[in-house]
Formats: sequence, structure tokens, C-alpha cells
Amino acid sequence: MKIRARLPRLVAGGATLALALSLSACGSGTGGGSSDDGKIHVLVYGDASNKVEKQIVATFNKTSDVKAVLDTIPGADYQQKLQTIINTPQAPDVFFNWGGGSIQPFVKADLLLPLDDFIKNDPGLKSNFLPSVFNSAVVDGKAYGIPMRGTQPVLLFNNSSVLSDAGVQPPKTWDELLSAVKTLKGKGVTPIALGGGDQWPTLMWFEYVYDRVAGPELFEKALGGDKSAWESPESKKALSMLKELVDAGAFGTNFDSVKYTNGASPALVAKGKAAFELMGSWYYAQQQQDAKDFAAKGLGYTTFPSVSGGKGDEADVVGNTNNFYSVLKKTKHPEAVEKFLKLMYSDEFVKAQMAIGNLPTTTNTEKFLDTSASPAYSHFQYDLVKKAPSFQLSWDQAYPPSAITPIHQAVQQFFNGQVDADGFIKAMQALPTE
Repeated sequence: MKIRARLPRLVAGGATLALALSLSACGSGTGGGSSDDGKIHVLVYGDASNKVEKQIVATFNKTSDVKAVLDTIPGADYQQKLQTIINTPQAPDVFFNWGGGSIQPFVKADLLLPLDDFIKNDPGLKSNFLPSVFNSAVVDGKAYGIPMRGTQPVLLFNNSSVLSDAGVQPPKTWDELLSAVKTLKGKGVTPIALGGGDQWPTLMWFEYVYDRVAGPELFEKALGGDKSAWESPESKKALSMLKELVDAGAFGTNFDSVKYTNGASPALVAKGKAAFELMGSWYYAQQQQDAKDFAAKGLGYTTFPSVSGGKGDEADVVGNTNNFYSVLKKTKHPEAVEKFLKLMYSDEFVKAQMAIGNLPTTTNTEKFLDTSASPAYSHFQYDLVKKAPSFQLSWDQAYPPSAITPIHQAVQQFFNGQVDADGFIKAMQALPTE
């Protein structure tokens, strides 16, 4: 999941801002991280998923002498307020995050507790989660997060009726995608909806094209500080392919003035004015909710097309692997925290998350897939993540928070022609990696 104005690359958009700030720990100065009120404080992103988090805390408190308290911060304020309190007496014991770059500064500042001893005591804290997801919160070889909530791979969605009317099939290859763009334009349909005004939806195209052309290694090198990766032949090829897609009119001409967060780009697909949209897996539930006349059978979904001659595996996925709970090193109750984290792979947790539309990444999730509201879609997602050789965390979550705005600006400016390939490369080479 992601914050910033998006629907849960998060789960519930409208509900987020309506939630009141309920940081009892922060308000009273009794946070568990550095002072001790005899409880463990669990800080989470405030949205609709808090229903499950409240349930799990209640379950924990039934048998634990050390009680857990759930504190929430509304989504729009979460990262900023977390950074404000993380090294103060108001810090929580356990806090919600996105793994990757979102916790890297805290690891560097020696604020987080490595969870290796917890895992040694209970190997299930690692083995009960899909490896491609669990590893998103491993920093410098040490585990700093336990998965919670659900996975959110990015998929290529389509309006099946629009494709059928145009005689187009969901593309399996990049060449087929370019061909579909040409055909759809000829039918007077915008081939691909894009909320370019939000910037982050545009980033998804870069993440997938780079993976398909170069494999995950190029981005891993760049993230590790090897700036030459951005000027490699593979990088330049990926940029040329993206430019070809934009120049072909795939996204129309006003994509920079369209937003996803206000429902504009999804509406284009729902109303048959656009054929495709590349978006996180939450899109499926959103389309069913926001456009009640858009029946499930009208919304198709596929993996991202393969690229002939590319180094990336066509089974690779990008997106947000999951959310995580990390632990402050100065917690006074590590034993209680360890017991609390074990609930993240319990049957109760999995069933509760699936009931609100999330797809947990525990190994026991599979047996509950048929109980979800959309079993076929749940199976598709789960199998996709389970079999993925690589699950690349979104670039703006893999990099530290200070890189988010420069990344978003670079992808937007390249798509709208304000910078060329060299300009994009220079912008990415200037990103902070720590």
C-alpha cells in the first residue's frame, strides 16, 4: 500500500481523511518506544483496514498480560507525523510501513529492532510468508518487518466490451500492445487511461518496462548507488520504448490534466472511453464499487506484456509487496511484541483481511481464496505473486522518502516532453539513495 493522495496504493481513499487523529500515545507522552505505561503501542495508517487491526489487537489482549493499544494517524498525515515522533518519548513500539526505502532512514539511525531473534524463536515469522514479499523489509541482510494487510501487484486492466467492439485481444507482448493502440485510436477510443496529474500512475509504466527490458538487476544496481545503471543501453532502450508508446497516442493528449485520485481515469475505462489502465490490484474492487453498472464480467485483467529480447522474466511483477510492522529497538516489551506479530499469520487474520478485500501474503492464504468476494480474481493475484521470480517494490517506495518528489517529477516531465532521455537519466542519477 501506498499513501500520498492515492487510494490505498492504499485501501480506502474517502474514509482516510474522515478518520480523526487518535494518537493517544502521542498526545499523552506515554508511547511505548521510550517510556513505559505497561502497554505496547501499535501505530497504523488510519483507513478502512483499521477494522481488522482493532480485531487483532482485541484478540491479542484476551490472553496477554501486557496489553496492546492501537493508535492511528489519518493517511494524509501518516509519514510526516511518524517521522516527527519516531525518536521521541511518544514513539510507538510497533509501527506500520511499506518496507524498502520507507524504513531505510530508521535502520540507518539505529532506531529499529532487527527481528532475527524473533524469527529464531519462531521460524514461522518468516516461513509463513511468501519470500518475495517478506524480503521487501530486509535491509542489509537483516529482517526489519513482518508483513501485514495485503499485497498489491500492478496489473493491466481493460474494459472487455471496448476490446471486443474493436476486435482487440488483451496484449501478451509489447508489439501486440502497440498494435492495439493503433487499432483503438482508429476506433476513436483513448487506448490507455492515465492519471498523469497524480504522477505516480505514470511511474508504473517505467517500473514495468524497465523490468521487462533489463530485468530487476538494473534497478537494484541503481538503488544500491550505481548511477551508471541509468545510462546503460538497457535504460536507454526502455526510455525509447516508453517514448514510442506516448508518441503513438496511447494515452491521448491531455493525460497530465487527468487524475486517478478523483476517479477521472477509472471513469474513462468504466464508461468505455478508454480501453486499458495500468493500476494496482485495488482497482478491481474500486471499479465494482464506483461504477455499479460496470459488471465484473466487463472488467478484464492481465499481466504486463513481455518484451522480445528483454532480460526480464514475463512473470515478474511490480507494485507494493505488502505493508509491514516494524519494531522500535527501545521497546520495553519485546516478548509481548513478538507474540503480537505471530498473529499476522493466523487464520483469523487472513480471513478478516480477505473479508474487507485485502489479499494477505501468508502461505495459509491459499486455503481461504474461495471465501473471498471475487475468488477467481483472488486466485489470479495470489498465484501471480507466489510464482513471481521478482516482485519489484514501487520505485517511490524503494527509494528513501526524500527521493519521491524528484522521481515523480522526472517521470511526468519525460512523458509530457519537458525532458528528453538524457534529462531523465540525469534526474535519476541525482536521486539520494540513503
